[in-house]
Amino acid sequence: MGEKLSAALRFRPRHFFPTPALQMALTDPTCGLNMGQTAEVLAKKFAISRRRQDEFALESHVRSSASRAVFKEETLTFFPSFDYQKAVSADNGIREKQSLADLATLKPIFDRATGTVTAGNSSQITDGACALLLMNAALAHAAGYEILGTIAGHEYAGVEPSEMGLGPVFAIEKLLRKKRLSLKDVQLFEINEAFAVQVLSCLDALGSKLFAQKYFSGQEAVGSIDPSLLNVHGGAIALGHPVGASGARLVLTCLKEMKRRNLRRGLVSLCVGGGQGGAILLERAA
Repeated sequence: MGEKLSAALRFRPRHFFPTPALQMALTDPTCGLNMGQTAEVLAKKFAISRRRQDEFALESHVRSSASRAVFKEETLTFFPSFDYQKAVSADNGIREKQSLADLATLKPIFDRATGTVTAGNSSQITDGACALLLMNAALAHAAGYEILGTIAGHEYAGVEPSEMGLGPVFAIEKLLRKKRLSLKDVQLFEINEAFAVQVLSCLDALGSKLFAQKYFSGQEAVGSIDPSLLNVHGGAIALGHPVGASGARLVLTCLKEMKRRNLRRGLVSLCVGGGQGGAILLERAA
């Protein structure tokens, strides 16, 4: 009886508060940080300002707004309820009237004292799904299917969990090294916009000679990505980031755009909570 009473007295009101499943899923058990807090780690490490993050976020909305017609080529109308009374035919996270002034009014949510990551320069939590058909080229031709592209290579890399947003840098470097290519050999890029600062950190790291010397034993930077070739139709900040489906969506968007532009190579990458990064090299017969 005494042990039970002692155990009961250790309970506090906070112990009875429900913990959202999404919050648990987006918190790394290794480092104890949620994904937004890892973004703040990168903001400080690379000294990326709030304004630079907001400008990146705004560009995502601007590009997505201008690409609504393009998205119709890779989306289907969906009925969220079984009565089929309401149809969803377009992403509802795109804000056509988004402005820097409005973004500047938002308060940091992961580090309220000195942070720079807000709801406005982070990806939106959204529902979504994507399907891709991966099969042997000969069988695809025999079945009369159009081949959007082929997987020329893919790599995954592990990083410090608290800096999981840098995963794409290590995966991209590993993939390019294995394929004996450089960023200049790629004509189109998609990097998932988990957070504006996360993508910006990746761009800064890829273009940093010091970063390459420290982590890749190289004398030169991995290279620079032309902003006009990156996420040309916007990204998860405007469209949303359905965890588990974003990678397929990025591949589909990249392949469709490669077809429109008659490009040979595209590269898709994303960070993975827990300290990982993935990268995939796509090719088409241009």
